[in-house]
Amino acid sequence: MVEKVETDAAIAACYDVMAELRPHVSREEFLPVVHALRDDGLRLACIRAEGRIVAVAGYRISTNLFYGKHLYVDDLVTADSVRSKGYGKELLAWLRALAVENDCDAFHLDSGVQRKHAHEFYLREGLELNSYHFSVQLKARS
Repeated sequence: MVEKVETDAAIAACYDVMAELRPHVSREEFLPVVHALRDDGLRLACIRAEGRIVAVAGYRISTNLFYGKHLYVDDLVTADSVRSKGYGKELLAWLRALAVENDCDAFHLDSGVQRKHAHEFYLREGLELNSYHFSVQLKARS
């Protein structure tokens, strides 16, 4: 069952799983960074199994000229030790339902080009590859 993550303790408990996707964010930085991102609309959701967090999503609902009102998934990760057990599918379905519930015009996410298995998963779940994302790193990551 998906649960919204709202308390500092719950946010901190998401770190180990989130770090599998975002290893450049240290445990010490995680809570302050999430707090800062919450000011920009970021929310977290997770799935627990056998008392531990096994999947985490960071998402936001916003509006822009291109997509209109949309739900954007910043982060979607399932712990490597429990991949292919349906947790990612459940979390993705919950996020899509949340987008519909909030009358969003679109649902989207970006995924690094190296994440081939994630891309196969997203395509199986009905998402379409419909754009390229271009970027340039302006500062070195710590």
